[in-house]
Amino acid sequence: MKETIFAKIEAATSALKTKAPLPEYDVALTHSAPRLEGTDLWEIFSRNFKGVNGKPMSSVSELAEFLKTTGQLHGYCDPALFDTIGAPLAAAGLTVETVYDRSRYDDYQFGITRATGAIAESGTVIIDDLRTSHRLAALSPWVHVAVLERSEIHRTISDAIANFGDSPNIIWCTGPSKTADVEGILIEGVHGPGEQIALMI
Repeated sequence: MKETIFAKIEAATSALKTKAPLPEYDVALTHSAPRLEGTDLWEIFSRNFKGVNGKPMSSVSELAEFLKTTGQLHGYCDPALFDTIGAPLAAAGLTVETVYDRSRYDDYQFGITRATGAIAESGTVIIDDLRTSHRLAALSPWVHVAVLERSEIHRTISDAIANFGDSPNIIWCTGPSKTADVEGILIEGVHGPGEQIALMI
């Protein structure tokens, strides 16, 4: 029975294995000129990221101070980032784990993962399954720290779309998670991190 059901699902979704081509559009018409003012991509990204209530940071000491001040003292760090970020945080008195235990998701107050990139125009952090060590560690803690390299910042949204790559799952995080009711009252941190940090290394 189980095999029959999965065979039908496989047959019904086989066409999805081939990516559809992107629609044709004039990229010049899709850019927001005011949001792209400036030449330094990190500065443009930081300005727009702050505009959506994100927190750009450029040092581990700044991150440690923020986590300690806000009482976010226990979290997860991608093992590949432990030497440069996790170890200094541990030395500052925080508890940092490099294995994310799904059964204890409520224990993690912060999650530190690698970002695939960022979009300067919209202040967006990009995470995907190929670079992010544990997607739940990026989405379930109150504080998510996306670690970026300067070379991974795309200038525009269309540049980022053109560089999607082969990851089966790509998430764009434009500031903390948020929702609004019919009266237009914005609430942040409803279905994901309430604090989104971009840490430049």
